[in-house]
Amino acid sequence: MQAQVREWGNSQGIRLSKDILKSAGIALNEMLEVTVSDGVITLAKTFRHKTLEERAAEYNGRLMLDGEYDWGEPVGREVW
Repeated sequence: MQAQVREWGNSQGIRLSKDILKSAGIALNEMLEVTVSDGVITLAKTFRHKTLEERAAEYNGRLMLDGEYDWGEPVGREVW
């Protein structure tokens, strides 16, 4: 695939198709790390920790945050 560098206000930009972004797992407004080396521009997703809400959503409401948790039978020298 080819893309053309175009003017975008006082800057220049390249448009990427929705299919390209989807195959790379990149969402709209997501921050990317830009590196340049020997005339090659590389775009990479930046690492971001998930929020507590995002992590809890992965459990589909099955996350038990209140009460006791059963860790199983004692192993070793634990005292219960």
